[in-house]
Amino acid sequence: MKTIICDNYEELSLQGAKLIAAQLTQKPDSILGLATGSTPVGMYQKMIEMNQKGELDFSAVTSFNLDEYFPITPDNPQSYRYFMEKNLFEHINIRREYTFVPAGNVENVEEECLRYDAAIDAAGGIDLQVLGIGQNGHIGFNEPDDYLYCGTHLTPLTESTINANARFFDSTDEVPKHAVTMGMKSILKARTIILLASGKSKHGAVSALLDDRITTDCPATLLKLHPNAILICDKDAYNG
Repeated sequence: MKTIICDNYEELSLQGAKLIAAQLTQKPDSILGLATGSTPVGMYQKMIEMNQKGELDFSAVTSFNLDEYFPITPDNPQSYRYFMEKNLFEHINIRREYTFVPAGNVENVEEECLRYDAAIDAAGGIDLQVLGIGQNGHIGFNEPDDYLYCGTHLTPLTESTINANARFFDSTDEVPKHAVTMGMKSILKARTIILLASGKSKHGAVSALLDDRITTDCPATLLKLHPNAILICDKDAYNG
């Protein structure tokens, strides 16, 4: 795994945006896998700036998001669809009908999961996948467990993840207890992966990424098996 260590969050965000820009320069109709959470917001802001300056063009891009809360409607301000609209899609020239987020309000969630994986495959697969990392090493909502799922699936959220996400809700009780998430096979099929990690709270997870072990107790360690995975972290996440 290639590692890029940045002085601070600002530099981390810029480095991530530059990798996105390089991907779109090489292949303007790239399939991007996108993530939510606080870490990629700075990178999205840089991408917006590049787009508005005419340096980055999203007109031919298709995007697939990693995950979505369940149950939740797309117009809920806490949904990941809403997050992506407000933090990226509304500000760039991407075709909205080519932005995909797992549905968090369907009756048959198993069918939705199969449909989502099939849609990614039909689009040609993800060229570049953006990931964040949880304090416990989860990516997407693939939480530490004895086993992990390959494809997109419905998963219960751990108490630590619920507590970490509670800051976005009025109370912990309002945080959805489940999510639809891409599975590990879905993620690892991406041709390139960039993982963003910022802050001292991510040091433990980053340390696990940089040793020689792979364990489902830290799902992100499976990225060590990927031939083109890039970790972009700031000094706080790297040094603790």
